[in-house]
Amino acid sequence: MGTDADKAILNEKMKAVSDLPTGGRGVVRLLRGGEKFTHRMVALNFTPSVEVTVVQNYGRGPILVTVRDTHIALGRGEALKVLVEVSDIGTILVFLTNK
Repeated sequence: MGTDADKAILNEKMKAVSDLPTGGRGVVRLLRGGEKFTHRMVALNFTPSVEVTVVQNYGRGPILVTVRDTHIALGRGEALKVLVEVSDIGTILVFLTNK
């Protein structure tokens, strides 16, 4: 699994999809929910190692994301339960393009 330091670094880079800005990208690492929720997310292609791109996040209301070339609207509660690993480069690029 890795050392405690590795886990701490991974946890620093993990965010809920709801925390990503418009244009933000991440790779699905964890679905935090019950069996029903997990089955729904897998049916929508939210599987481990798949890239998620936030198309629209106004800070309230649903979040529009792209997963495997498909646009999906997630409620805030759902987006809070999908954890993604964000790369530093992706975060820098989003920051630069949003200025």
